[in-house]
Amino acid sequence: MSSTLVIKQPQPVMEARDSDEWGSRICDCCQDVPECCFAFWCCPCFACKTTKAYGQCLCLPLLDIFGCIPVTTMSMRVSMRQRYGIKGTMCKDCLYATCCTSCSWCQMSREMRRRKIQVVLVSAKNT
Repeated sequence: MSSTLVIKQPQPVMEARDSDEWGSRICDCCQDVPECCFAFWCCPCFACKTTKAYGQCLCLPLLDIFGCIPVTTMSMRVSMRQRYGIKGTMCKDCLYATCCTSCSWCQMSREMRRRKIQVVLVSAKNT
């Protein structure tokens, strides 16, 4: 009995920071109307799609259903701010995640599309 282990190595990417601000405001839904309609009418599906594109577990946003503060939405905003070097506070992230959940997911999706930066590898070696 033999087994084969296949390893897919990620490619190193150079990180480029072009701004320390969000590329769009929280209510800039007119920039992509179909996306905002999708987020408004089916926010859990849109959140799962965006989380998957960000490189996290597909079902992670479904945890928000069980709490009064959507901690997954908030933590995704914090993570995105950290990854892209965007200024902001956890207090604002909590406010947007709680009061404007679908708009918050739309803003994060627009930011990912605008930046088009892949995950940065640390200590990547060429062999």
